[in-house]
Amino acid sequence: SGWNFQNAKNDLINNPFVLFVKYNYRPFDFRNIVYTGTSSGFLGRSRSIVMKHFINRSNVGICLMRQFFQDAPYSHIYATNSLIDERTMYSNRGGTYLFPIYIYPESNSQQIIDSIKGRIPNFNVKIIKQFAELLSLTFTNEKETTKDTFAPIDILDYIYAVLHSPTYRGKFKEFLKIDFPRVPYPNDTTTFWQLVNLGAQIRQLHLLESPIIENFITQYPIDGNNEVDKGKYENGRVYINEAQYFNNVPQIAWEFYIGGYQPAQKWLKDRKGRKLEFDDILHYQKIIVALVETSRLMGEIDEIIKKHLT
Repeated sequence: SGWNFQNAKNDLINNPFVLFVKYNYRPFDFRNIVYTGTSSGFLGRSRSIVMKHFINRSNVGICLMRQFFQDAPYSHIYATNSLIDERTMYSNRGGTYLFPIYIYPESNSQQIIDSIKGRIPNFNVKIIKQFAELLSLTFTNEKETTKDTFAPIDILDYIYAVLHSPTYRGKFKEFLKIDFPRVPYPNDTTTFWQLVNLGAQIRQLHLLESPIIENFITQYPIDGNNEVDKGKYENGRVYINEAQYFNNVPQIAWEFYIGGYQPAQKWLKDRKGRKLEFDDILHYQKIIVALVETSRLMGEIDEIIKKHLT
């Protein structure tokens, strides 16, 4: 809606602000896209009011859904540090919302410089005050090593941990279907930092920034043309075609949901008919590690959350 070829062509020819930027198409599926910031131009809806805070800038955001109607279990939270797609997460009711933790000031020039100068936290000050009072901590705009301080990334990681708790997801299952998730305040400082630590580990896994993802648990033992036919799981093997497969893939990874998708399956489906390059083969093995580790960390989070929600 609102897109046509001529407008797209004119946007690229006449717009001085044209960038080739990183794009989080689906969970663990990173691509590049031409971005001009113009709606009904090269892109139908550029959503520049939000996306501009990620273009060549250091930022992290949480992807959430406002409504969730799907047979699959709730999994509609995902961290990103780049532009996203309307369907980065899937639901049959509505698109993906992106919430950056920082807002950058408007620039008077067309040039965007990767800098944190002048950026401000994208949080309601009343919520920050409530956190500070409950925890007896001082809020800082940027992460510091100073004792008894907390920063925007800590709040994001706390939220990320809570929303990855199976107990939380089960208890509020019906509410999660109809509106954005509501996150309880932490009960005490110890619990807060425990959940921040676990949430940070999952965030780093999902951004593929954790060093753990380099510790492959799978192998790709058979030579061939590497062309993806149809991903199939059988006895710990993920077959990309009749002959070639990834070996020792845990079933939990194959079936695991993030953002309404099963990334171990979705990533391959989106490459049907394509040949996997060497980097693709490594990337898929990183995804498997990230999924297995996410499942493990969710169990640790749940042991903490159960004490406060039951």
